This record gives sequence, structure tokens and C-alpha cells, in this order.
Amino acid sequence: MSVNIALLRGINLAGHKPVNMADLRNFLTELGFVEAQSLLQSGNLVFRNEGPTGAELEHLLEAEAAKRLNLNTDFFVRTTEEWKRIIGRNPFHEQAERDPSHLLVMFLKNRHSAKNLEALQVAIKGPEIVRAVGSAVYIIYPNGIGKSRLTNAVIESKLVTRSTGRNWNTVLKLATLAGI
Repeated sequence: MSVNIALLRGINLAGHKPVNMADLRNFLTELGFVEAQSLLQSGNLVFRNEGPTGAELEHLLEAEAAKRLNLNTDFFVRTTEEWKRIIGRNPFHEQAERDPSHLLVMFLKNRHSAKNLEALQVAIKGPEIVRAVGSAVYIIYPNGIGKSRLTNAVIESKLVTRSTGRNWNTVLKLATLAGI
């Protein structure tokens, strides 16, 4: 049985797409997944399953959440091995130690192209620093995420894929919850 980490995009933000974490855990259990756990109220789940993986699992969760919970959102699912690589490939080790709340990992639905990453770099108008590794983009927001003009909408439009972000503290807490 594999352990998966699922991130839901844009739920419980200022009343947008409200969903109870207990309902999400029960939803996973009803689908046959085991040991469902949640972290915070922003749609972070850890669970075990023997069934589908990767994009197939994401599509299943998205379809079932729409049907069972009336929740239309993107799911980003990573295995514990993928999560270990995300942590290990972090190009901003010093910032992760010094100021983890200003380091964000953007999880992408699809891989970015070099051309699209270049377009994102050009779009940066502030002090943010962006590095892409695999299907993750690491961003330092020295002045805070809320004040930045480098928004999720800008990132998605330049990389031409859906994404969701978690700060470094949350990435590490999810690793612990998943037993990494």
C-alpha cells in the first residue's frame, strides 16, 4: 500500500470553496482509501491506497469530489518518493532554514517548458526569485506572498498549467504526517 499526499487547489480561502476537513477525510474513506489524515484547513491530505496513482488518481479524486461533495477543484497528488525528491531538490536551502514561511513550492499539473519558465522569469516585477525543478517551482517571496504581484494567476498563465502552492513549513509538516 502506498502513501500519497494530496493538495487541493484554492479551498477554504476567504470563504471560497468551503469544505470541512472531516468531510474530506470521510470522502477518502468512502472511496476505499485508508488512514486518511488532514493538515490545516487548506486542503492537505495524506492517505494510503493500493489503487490508481498519478494523473489517474487525481482525475478520480476530482470527479468523485465533484459528485459526492459538490466540490470542483484540482487535486495534486504526490507519492512519498516524489515528496522526498521535492524536499531534496529545494534550491533554496539557506532560505528554507532562515525564513521558511517566505519560501513557496508550487506544485504543477503538467511539466513546464523552458520557454514558459523564461516567460515567468520575465514577468517578475519584484524581488521574488524563482527556480523550477521537475514538476515543482520554488519561489522566494522576500516581502511576503500576500504583497507580491507574482500571483498564482500570473504563474499559471506563464507556465500554461494549473498549480497550487504550499509554504516550506507546510511541505515539511506534510512530510512528517506521511512518515517521511
